[in-house]
This record gives sequence, C-alpha cells and structure tokens, in this order.
Amino acid sequence: MFDAMLRTRTAPVLDRVASALDRPWVTPDRLTGLNLVLGLASAGLAAAQWWLPALAAWLLCRLADGLDGPLARLRRRRSGQEDPGQGGFWDISADFVVYGATVVGVGIGATSAFAAPWLPFVLVLFAYYINGAVFLAFSSIAEKTGRQIDDGRSLSFLAGLAEGAETVVVHSLWLIFPEAAWLIAAVWALLVGISAAHRILAGYRALS
Repeated sequence: MFDAMLRTRTAPVLDRVASALDRPWVTPDRLTGLNLVLGLASAGLAAAQWWLPALAAWLLCRLADGLDGPLARLRRRRSGQEDPGQGGFWDISADFVVYGATVVGVGIGATSAFAAPWLPFVLVLFAYYINGAVFLAFSSIAEKTGRQIDDGRSLSFLAGLAEGAETVVVHSLWLIFPEAAWLIAAVWALLVGISAAHRILAGYRALS
C-alpha cells in the first residue's frame, strides 16, 4: 500500500548507497544472494527462538534486497546496455524463498516456545501463494499484450493493500513480539487475502 510512496522517498538514499557499493567485487546478483542467505538465516534463528538475531538478519536481508536493483540500474546506465532479465528473475526467486522460509521459521519457533497454533502461519503461506501466482500471471500476460506496468522494476507489480513495506513491518513485529506472532499472523493472513482478491479484480480489469 505504501510501496510507491516509499520508493520515491527512499530512492535517492538507496542510489547513493548503491553508488558507494559500486565496486567490481560487489554485484547485484551477489547482493541478491546475500539477501537469500540472510533471509534463510533469519528463518533458522527464529525456528531456534533466537528472536533478536533473527530480526537483525531479517532487516539486513531486506536492506540487501533494496540495494540490488539500484546497483543494477546504475551499472546499466553507465554501460548503456539493456536489462537482460536474469537479475530480476534471481531477485524474485530469492524473495519467494525468503518470504516462505521466514513464515515457516517463525511458525516453528512460536509453536515450540509458546504452544501457538499453526493455522495462522499456514493461512499466511496460502495467501502468499495466491498473491504470488496472481502477480506473476499478470506480469507475464501484461508483457505479452503490451500492458505492462513500468515502474523501473523487472516485473509488472499490481498495487495492493499488502506490499513489500507492510511485509517488512509484519515480519519484524512477530520477531519482536514472538508470543503474539500467531495473532499477528492471523490478522496478516486476512489482509494479504484481501489484497489477493483486490489484485485478481484489478488484474482482470487491467487486461480487459
């Protein structure tokens, strides 16, 4: 819901950080790989009930995810080459792994430590599955029909109630308050489900 506004406000800062990181041994794909490793580490730490280290790993993984795109665009502008696409594919693949793994990690930790119910975490995964399927299908069909949404990213993202910024906040909250993680997950599953329904309607109308 806030992604477009936050991208506008944070883009200059991320561009400056990306420029500072612009070294031969720092590549966008390696930043994406770092995002993946840190995300999996966060999931593992949460499963082991190391909540604050899991939070630190989660926030660092999101920072790495926010920098791979600006660095890739910086290097494309300098080289004059078009985006070949593999970076965007690697990025979205890593994100899907991280989102799913962190839900499972928190679910394992919370159910083990606080006897929390599993169902809210399963519902979050189900809602993520629907959202992922919808936006990937829309992006593919929009590309084929010339109706893609060009906001500087590799794929066409349909706006929704639950987007990246909200995901960062929610995943952080259930690491800060693990005893209430299942309640947070239940509310989050509802919001992501509503967002999925909205994206289905918006995507259908955009392609009509």
